[in-house]
Amino acid sequence: MKLLHLDSSILPLDNSVSRTISSAIVEHFRKAKPDVTLARRDLVSHPLPHLTLTNLPTDHPHSAPGNEAERDESQAVLNEFMASDIVVIGAPMYNFTIPTQLKAWIDRILVPGRTFQYGANGVTGLAKDKRIIIALSRGSFYGQETPYATAEHTETYLRTVLGFIGITSPEIIVAEGIGHGPEQRAAALEGAHQSIAALSV
Repeated sequence: MKLLHLDSSILPLDNSVSRTISSAIVEHFRKAKPDVTLARRDLVSHPLPHLTLTNLPTDHPHSAPGNEAERDESQAVLNEFMASDIVVIGAPMYNFTIPTQLKAWIDRILVPGRTFQYGANGVTGLAKDKRIIIALSRGSFYGQETPYATAEHTETYLRTVLGFIGITSPEIIVAEGIGHGPEQRAAALEGAHQSIAALSV
C-alpha cells in the first residue's frame, strides 16, 4: 500500500490543527499496516508555483516548453498521486476556501487523459481507485444548520474537484470552531481523534 501525505497549513505542526489531524491519520495507518510505503509532500515548505502553460505536467495536452524543471516537477506530482493508493490531505480553511498552496497541487493532478476524460456522456473520472482522507480545520462553524453555511468553500470545493476525477466519497474529518477559544479547540481535536480511531484500514 502506498500512502501520500500532504499538508497545506502555513502554521507549524505544534500550532496547526490540520497538520495535527493529518499526522494522526497517517500514524493510524502506519500502526495498523507497518509495511505501508509513505510519501510526504509539504506544500508550504516546498510550494509549487502558480500554474502556467510552461509548468503544466508534460502529460497535459496544453503543456508548452519553456520551463523544463517546473514541468518535470509538475509531472512528478501527477505521477506521485497516480501511484498512491491512499492520499491524506491536510486542508485548513483560509478566507473561506483552501490555501493557494493546495490549489497549486490540485492544478497538477487535474489532467485530461490521466485523471479525467470527456466523452459522449460527459466527464468520466479516471482516479476512482484512490482513497482520499481529508483533515479539514475551520476557525468557526459552517455546518448546514449555521448562518455561515453558504460561506463554506473548502469542503464543498474539495468534494467537487475530487468527484470530477472519480473520487465521489472522500472521507473528511472536520475540526471546526477552533478559533472560538481553547475549550472548543480541544473539543474539536478530541472529536477528530475519535473519528480517526474509527477509520477502517
